[in-house]
This record gives sequence, C-alpha cells and structure tokens, in this order.
Amino acid sequence: MKFSESLKSNRDFKNVYGGRRSYANRYLVMYVLENGLDKNRLGISVSKKVGNSVVRHHVTRLIRESYRLNEGMFQSGLDIVVVARVNAKDIKFKEIESALLHVARLHKNVLI
Repeated sequence: MKFSESLKSNRDFKNVYGGRRSYANRYLVMYVLENGLDKNRLGISVSKKVGNSVVRHHVTRLIRESYRLNEGMFQSGLDIVVVARVNAKDIKFKEIESALLHVARLHKNVLI
C-alpha cells in the first residue's frame, strides 16, 4: 500500500503551481507535478472565501479522507495540490470524493 505525505512548505506549493498543469470542476482545482519520489505528497488549500475556520477545516478533512480512501488509484511520484472552491463548503463527502476523482481523471496520467 502506498503512503502519502503532506506538502507543507510554501516553496513546495509554488513549485506545483508553477508546473501549470491544472484541471478544475465546480468544487475543486487540482494541480499535479511529478516529484521524482516513490510516494505522493498531497497539499490542500482552502481559502477564507470558503468560510470561517470551522468550515475550512471541515472541507480540508473531507478532501484528505477522500484522497486517503482512493490513494491506491493514484500513480506514485506526484505532488498534488487540491484547491477547494467556494461551492465546496455546502456539499457532502460523496460529492467531494466524486469531484476529486473527476478532476484526477481529467489529468489522465494521475489515475492508474
């Protein structure tokens, strides 16, 4: 089983954003960059526009859990940044999970 880490530093986020490979749907935007490692690193960004800290943290937990449950479907060696859009604050777990997999399918080389 693959285990992923978190992207934590601002520098790592900027590197992924600079890769210019992004796809989006109504709820999420996903940026992907190859990292040369044998594991994925996931970064989640939820703006203050989405809501207060409770709402932002809830959306973050939903995204992290949906990625964790579907991690086996993702290729290894990627830095992934998921940005939540304002519409994501009012949806349930299954919709977040569906949106995450949809955006990953748009990247074509992300899913196995």
